[in-house]
Amino acid sequence: MSRAVKLVVSIFGVGLMSVFVLGLSKSISSGFAGFWGGLPFMIIAIAVICMAFYDLWEENFKKDK
Repeated sequence: MSRAVKLVVSIFGVGLMSVFVLGLSKSISSGFAGFWGGLPFMIIAIAVICMAFYDLWEENFKKDK
C-alpha cells in the first residue's frame, strides 16, 4: 500500500472512530447516567482516542522504520 493511501485511510479511520466514541460519550453523559455516571466512560474514551492518534503518528510519520 502506498504511503499516501495509508495516510488517508488511517486519518479517515481514526477520525470516524473518534466521532463515534465522542458521540457515544456525549449521549451517555447527557442521558440517564448524567455527567458523573458518564465520566468513567468519557475518561476511557479519551485515553483510547489518544492511543489511536499515537498509533496513527507512529505508523505514518515516524522515521525510524
